[in-house]
Amino acid sequence: MASEIREIAQRFERIGAHSHIRGLGLDENLRAKDVADGLVGQKKAREAAGVIVRLIQSGKMAGRGILMAGPPGTGKTAIAVAISKELGKDIPFVQTSASEFYSAEMKKTEALIQSMRKAIGVRIREVRTVLEGEVTGLDYNMVPNPYNPTQKIPESANLTLSTKDDKRTFSVSGRLALQFMQYGIQVGDIIVIDKETGRISPVGKSEKAAKKYDLGDSEIVEVPSGRVEKEKEFTYVVTLHDLDEANARRGSIFSLFTSQTREIDGEVREAVDEQVKRWVEEGRAELVPGVLFIDETHLMDIELFAFMNRAMESEMAPIIILASNRGFSRIRGTDISAPHGIPLDLLDRLLIITTEPYKKEEIRTILEIRAAESGIMLSENALNRLTEIGEENSMRYAVQLLAPSHEFAKLRNSGKVEVEDVERAAKIFADVTQSSSYLRKWEERLISA
Repeated sequence: MASEIREIAQRFERIGAHSHIRGLGLDENLRAKDVADGLVGQKKAREAAGVIVRLIQSGKMAGRGILMAGPPGTGKTAIAVAISKELGKDIPFVQTSASEFYSAEMKKTEALIQSMRKAIGVRIREVRTVLEGEVTGLDYNMVPNPYNPTQKIPESANLTLSTKDDKRTFSVSGRLALQFMQYGIQVGDIIVIDKETGRISPVGKSEKAAKKYDLGDSEIVEVPSGRVEKEKEFTYVVTLHDLDEANARRGSIFSLFTSQTREIDGEVREAVDEQVKRWVEEGRAELVPGVLFIDETHLMDIELFAFMNRAMESEMAPIIILASNRGFSRIRGTDISAPHGIPLDLLDRLLIITTEPYKKEEIRTILEIRAAESGIMLSENALNRLTEIGEENSMRYAVQLLAPSHEFAKLRNSGKVEVEDVERAAKIFADVTQSSSYLRKWEERLISA
């Protein structure tokens, strides 16, 4: 009788608030579809975001700012995440909250400028000589370890690499042979070796070698063609902040005697900017302005707003997207009241995208999407009740009730959430309105500031 092998280990996966979003859900004419790419409704805001994506991709938005304004729970962050999905992996996207700028470890303006430089990428192109092919022979020359004679280590190795058109054998040093062992390189693996640095990059297993094994987590790839030794162009994206940190770590001999700080000296940044400009002029690199998304913008104070106003004029500035759910509120650090808690001179420079509260049918669709993303089955009556709760209280509260309702369903040994599970969860978890009523009821017994 053949034995059965079943996979019991599960990959860790966290279902985030916006993990279901794949893009803006627009057609070729930048018209928003009713439901697409995980987004529902907010057509005007999504179409505006689509125009912003086009401007960013064509390089016409650098140094500009956008404000997403609307009531809580109307999809401001969701649309910002959708913008990042539309831009792709190469465009840096940094998501932060204004409260993160206030830290005991660094000045608030330093925290802001670091976030801005994390959102500016440098696409570097480099041509390197590499050895690429399928490992068709690997023989180690083992010798006793001088520090532990009972253990053997590779002194050298003979490596044979093959492509569809070429085959070569190399004698490699003990350092490289040790790397082969650490990576678990075997015959049938396809690898790339940087000839200058000796760095090994496993690519996967060849199709021929993969047929020998029923199980394995290596990717099956085609055997490369051409010569084993070749020149290959590599393209990778680093951020200005990565380059800042790399240059700041070098320092001088005197940095050994000074305390380490997370702040980066302005001279280091100037040197990095000059180096990047040289690379761009030489054709070795190109600048990739990304997106900095700052949520809860009203928490920023007048000093941060003034600094941002000036930083946006820099030639190395990202696209800044601010989000606010406030109406007229006081600008922190002043007695001045302004729309969204943002100074008027900065507000005048921003393109403003507004969002509106969701309608009943849109709330229902969002609940269906979130339940499917979390693997939760809802009965029709449970879905109707959650939709009513979302309309009466808030959509966020209705979405938050999904998980506890599912737990109560599992206690009944049921795989489907029913109305009784939703009602039980709603009784023990309060929303903002119920919490406010609770405070008013027990106001005299609660401790006040």
